[in-house]
Amino acid sequence: MLSKPQKRISKRGLTVWKISGALHSLIPFVLAIGAIVLAFIFDWPMWIIGVALIIFALYAYLAIKVFPTVRWKRWRYEVRENEIELQHGIFIIKRTLVPMIRVQHVDTHQGPILRKYKLATVTVSTAATVHEIPALDLEEAEELRFFISNLARVAVDDV
Repeated sequence: MLSKPQKRISKRGLTVWKISGALHSLIPFVLAIGAIVLAFIFDWPMWIIGVALIIFALYAYLAIKVFPTVRWKRWRYEVRENEIELQHGIFIIKRTLVPMIRVQHVDTHQGPILRKYKLATVTVSTAATVHEIPALDLEEAEELRFFISNLARVAVDDV
């Protein structure tokens, strides 16, 4: 039996996910402000304002503090000679094995927030789907992309 993957993503990835959670929290914030404005305009009961604020605060706390921390703690990966193993999830832990022989190509990409923190995401494409290893240090991501592509090339040559 294979051991669980041991490599973690960058600790700076946690900061990126918290920023992303804060940006996603803007939607419930706007909805809460809308509910408060409507409550004043239409003279609705004051408890609606309290409920709107509680929902926003709970969503923001989960999206900014809890989910990124749990996500970071659970994200693991391992690149072996014959496969790539990924483990991630918040409520349900998912472990995926990607055989090297199935790898078609490997990419790295960065958005503006990842670029600011010198991070990149490695995507591994197979015929069926795309797997990603998020928030790796930029140098590590480039090395991993090169390493996986070389292993995939060797695996294809062996067939």
